[in-house]
Amino acid sequence: MFLIFMNMLMIWLLTLFIMMLASMISKKTFYDREKNTPFECGFDPKSKSRLPFSMRFFLIALIFLIFDVEIALMLPITFIINLSNFKIWLILSSYFIFILLLGVYYEWNYGALNWLN
Repeated sequence: MFLIFMNMLMIWLLTLFIMMLASMISKKTFYDREKNTPFECGFDPKSKSRLPFSMRFFLIALIFLIFDVEIALMLPITFIINLSNFKIWLILSSYFIFILLLGVYYEWNYGALNWLN
């Protein structure tokens, strides 16, 4: 029991030492105004560098991720058609596609697919 405690203490101390060493090494000691400005070919920036991105882009990215995952889930359905019972396969794949279509209808109904607004 004492040996396990000593090993855990040594691991904890080694981890703490490495974290403190990395913290001391990574500190920036010299802050230069020119290095902290955004780079635009040597000219003064035309606009602020920290503008929030549009909500439309966020919605498009979210919809893309959702449909990308759905395609990744639908791909194995085509490969297991020969390995499973056809009726069960048809019911499960139809149910999955129905849920996808229901989600698309929901997004369309609430305007998430309206790109022009």
